[in-house]
Amino acid sequence: MSLTKHALMATTTLGLMAGAASAETLRWARAGDSLTLDPHAQNEGPTHTLAHQIYEPLLLRDTAGDLEGALATDWAVSPDDPNVWIFTLREGVTFHGGETFDAEDVIFSIERAQTPDSDMKELLNSIVEVRAGEGNTVEFVTDGPNPILPSNLTNLFMMDKGWAEANGAVKVQDVEGGETTFAASNTNGTGAYKLESREADVRTVLVQNENYWGMDQFPMDVTRIEITPIQNPATRVAALLSGEIDFSQDMPVQDLERVQGQEGLKIITAPQNRTIFFGLNVGDEDLANDDVEGANPFADVNVRKAMNMALNRDAIQQVVMRGQSEPTGIIIPPFVNGWTEAMDTPPEGDLEQARQLMVDAGYGDGFSIQLDCPNDRYINDEGICQAAVGMLSQIGVTVNLDAKPKAQHFPLISNGETDFYMLGWGVPTFDSEYVFNFLVHTRGDELGSWNNTRYSNPELDTKIEGLSSMTDLDARNAQIAEIWDTVQAETIYLPIHNQVLNWGLAEGIQTDVQPEDQPKIKYFAMN
Repeated sequence: MSLTKHALMATTTLGLMAGAASAETLRWARAGDSLTLDPHAQNEGPTHTLAHQIYEPLLLRDTAGDLEGALATDWAVSPDDPNVWIFTLREGVTFHGGETFDAEDVIFSIERAQTPDSDMKELLNSIVEVRAGEGNTVEFVTDGPNPILPSNLTNLFMMDKGWAEANGAVKVQDVEGGETTFAASNTNGTGAYKLESREADVRTVLVQNENYWGMDQFPMDVTRIEITPIQNPATRVAALLSGEIDFSQDMPVQDLERVQGQEGLKIITAPQNRTIFFGLNVGDEDLANDDVEGANPFADVNVRKAMNMALNRDAIQQVVMRGQSEPTGIIIPPFVNGWTEAMDTPPEGDLEQARQLMVDAGYGDGFSIQLDCPNDRYINDEGICQAAVGMLSQIGVTVNLDAKPKAQHFPLISNGETDFYMLGWGVPTFDSEYVFNFLVHTRGDELGSWNNTRYSNPELDTKIEGLSSMTDLDARNAQIAEIWDTVQAETIYLPIHNQVLNWGLAEGIQTDVQPEDQPKIKYFAMN
């Protein structure tokens, strides 16, 4: 039986499969693939999305964005010590290999995720110890009361300690260093689906975990998932229209009406918890990728403000995004604690004032700079960068665009090899501290891993570090506002817009759009 009647017309031009899928098979495509199967190596959306099918965290965000228990059933601050969170673990859970999930695996997983090569360590910097508690509990000891610790754990996946030790997978994969490890291509999770096969950037096949603890708690209608990254938007849409795939993320905005009008297909949409922006190297004395010798034009805040003014977000929204974006003046979406309408307002696009700022900074004749941009990660990412090239030229900034697949783009940021770049940032904790820890704090061993701006402000660092232990939420929110005031005044990032999510699906699939763009297939119902 086919998933929907349009699947009966499936072709094989993309080689996704031969013949129509069964009712239980979901054929899923998006622009780019997961960067690795190591669950702690990369803090990146598509990588987490695949991991969520195979591995599980203690807590997760459901389709409404609310916290719910996954491998933990209850969580609360200890009545005896405000520096201790107690998590009650779900009983009767086994890994795909048959091993029992217990406190030892939680301790191992958190300690593994705190190591230098982990891209998740900023979320765990307040944790000083993880220990087994009474009964089936685990205790997280923090360096001060941490009211938002549970929100930091929604993408923190649990691994089996014995499996990792037996297979040489204790160490987190160094993705930026080009390392290949057992955990990068093999899995053993507790999730609803098991890995059957994987060819990176080509095809990944998952099959239902028949021993999943949640078999009776979720629809679990999908028994097989075939995931195919299709970078070309036109090819991806053609695959959906022809019935070769049943579900497509990263829907091109120019094709939404076409897909919506196709019998047997539908578009579902929602605001996304993600902001798209440009980052600038404001800290180095000289830039590697410009034509200015012995100076850094981005070090002058007037240049940064001029560039911010020159970016016409409304034009990007209307022309590039076909209305499917929300222009913004801050690098967090409205979902996030700390957002205000005033900060969200983009700067006025006053080109004359922007040109005067360039003159004031000593760059009245302009300069040239390379812009590094992904071409398979965000909605119309390369198109946004192309639009920015023309806009910045109006104030004398000549931009040389270099667009690459995300697998090549992100290491430029992680390794500090780009001076001007696009990045998108979601906030799974729904709190500004997450953004500060990764993007604003001075880059170091524990914090600031994605702060490629080289911005460093010791006074601001102290305020950021203090947030994790502030239990007076009013005082904490006031400190968050102070930090944002500085970030906005310094203009170290150039916000563009908040993304709007559009998923294309076969009519028979029932689900809600998850605000972090992380579909969890166990929730999908098939008619």
